[in-house]
Amino acid sequence: MFVCHGNICRSPMAEFVMKDIVRKTGLESEILVESAATSTEEIGNDIHRGTRQKLTKENIPFTQRSARQITSDDYQKFDYLIGMDDENIFNMRRRWNNDPENKIFLLLEFAGKTREITDPWYTGNFENTYSDIVEGCNGLMKDILKRLGK
Repeated sequence: MFVCHGNICRSPMAEFVMKDIVRKTGLESEILVESAATSTEEIGNDIHRGTRQKLTKENIPFTQRSARQITSDDYQKFDYLIGMDDENIFNMRRRWNNDPENKIFLLLEFAGKTREITDPWYTGNFENTYSDIVEGCNGLMKDILKRLGK
């Protein structure tokens, strides 16, 4: 599960990029990919138009969706809970009892980096956000394949 502040820009972009990677590896039946928000600010809203435009430009399939907030059940449902920035990580740890099973990660950790995915809601730069998300998702897929023994 990918998590950002509002679940309209970064986390749904990561969700659909990862779904595309999973589909291309033929593991759709084994890997569930979703996204959610730490806040309630955008609940019910669809993907930001900048995210839709970037996914369309890159030929990444996506569907209409409604932003939702993380729930207590998400912690048990997902093996990876991936935040886009340090504030997301802080809020996720607070929500999920300080991550007793070590499931919470910053996306770019999977690319060997410690920096955050910048929020295009503020920067307007969906290109950089997309590049970082692709890099992180590719690293995540390598980690998943290793974990699955593939």
